[in-house]
Amino acid sequence: MTNTDYPRYGERGVPEFAYDPVTQPELFAGVRSKRIMAFLVDLVIVLLLTFAAGVVVFLLGIVTFGLAWLLYGGLFPVIAVVYTAITLGGPQSATVGMRAAGIEMRLWHGARMYHLIAAMHVLVFYFSVSIATPLILLVSLFNARKRCVHDMLMGTIAINALPERRADIA
Repeated sequence: MTNTDYPRYGERGVPEFAYDPVTQPELFAGVRSKRIMAFLVDLVIVLLLTFAAGVVVFLLGIVTFGLAWLLYGGLFPVIAVVYTAITLGGPQSATVGMRAAGIEMRLWHGARMYHLIAAMHVLVFYFSVSIATPLILLVSLFNARKRCVHDMLMGTIAINALPERRADIA
């Protein structure tokens, strides 16, 4: 099965995952710690983008007699969703932090992410962590594919960069 095929079905008509931790353990080695580092890198990038946008909003607020300052409340969430949708939904299927860590996000059947799924993925992540506390991330400790709840809900999987893509990342 190539990584861009749609789901392949097994003997009983049940769709099969594209990546198996038993037969392909190299794809899952160290993924959890790499995801944490990637999240921290991406958080710094989003904070820097938010700061830059905040300066622009401040200047617009002066011109609009304070009306543009109402945008401050939604600045971080909008930038975080747009950043993730563009990078994670792009051709490399990874954010800047994920590329630096050597991981990528795929759909459960192996296809690359696309923009809408990437935006929904980050929204489900932030909602699940804010509602159920960050302890919900501990679910990945009990899952062979090291998937978090938001990964399961969105049908995604984080893996180490595929061999044909490692040259693109470095």
